Amino acid sequence: MSENVINGKQIVADIRGKLKEEIDLLAAEGFRPGLAVVLVGEDPASAVYVRNKAKACEQVGIYSEVHRLPAETSQVELLELVDKLNRDTKIHGILVQLPLPKHISEDAVIDAIAVEKDVDGFHPINVGNLSIGKPSLLPCTPAGVIEIIKRTGITISGKRAVVIGRSNIVGKPVSMLLLRENATVTVCHSRTENMKELCREADILVVAIGKPKFVTKEFVKPGAVVIDVGINRLEDGTLAGDVDFNDVVDTAGPITPVPGVVGPMTITMLLHNTLQAAKALRA
Repeated sequence: MSENVINGKQIVADIRGKLKEEIDLLAAEGFRPGLAVVLVGEDPASAVYVRNKAKACEQVGIYSEVHRLPAETSQVELLELVDKLNRDTKIHGILVQLPLPKHISEDAVIDAIAVEKDVDGFHPINVGNLSIGKPSLLPCTPAGVIEIIKRTGITISGKRAVVIGRSNIVGKPVSMLLLRENATVTVCHSRTENMKELCREADILVVAIGKPKFVTKEFVKPGAVVIDVGINRLEDGTLAGDVDFNDVVDTAGPITPVPGVVGPMTITMLLHNTLQAAKALRA
């Protein structure tokens, strides 16, 4: 594998190791951060994510509980559970796994989670604080992207960054975090003209568009950092990112393979958020 391929396993191990050290110190004082994950229905991908999150919590010493609810659970029933978890003093972070069944309003559920326990960083107050630069719990994938870029040794300040995708979960928040780091940011999307030309100006290219192998070497400035947030299952059952990795790897500088970097980093930032929420609630 090319030397410029980012070693996600090492980054994750380093961060989780430090988290565990801090959590062990808190546990020695009789205090343990707690995370509640709620899964409604039996979406296979969601079930895998939830298992991975529970395993990661165990690895670093976070208390975790998983609430598995049938797909026919009503919105009222789910909101009642969220309210119960909001009031549970041993729970410091609440994550309701998305997507939810169509009869449940995701906005209503996100709004119901206590802001200080919103470890996904999706609550409108946390989003608002992010947008104006106030301290907040940050959305996990965008925060993970910034951490990955920093650990490549690249200085973000002053660089040209292009984000492909404008979703509320990744595209918009990662662009705001790049701005916070003093990058000059362009956001591209389905209506963008001359996208390849814009992307070729980027020192940092973050791709979160949901189209397998969309970005080829024609999009990439030689030596640019390329962070691929996409994960798509192809017809043959294999996984691919939004970047055509084999086509791009020899042109790019530091680049993330799919899978193996952004996914584990997202869970790692969830652990980080849970610890931060627990410390804030304990204070």
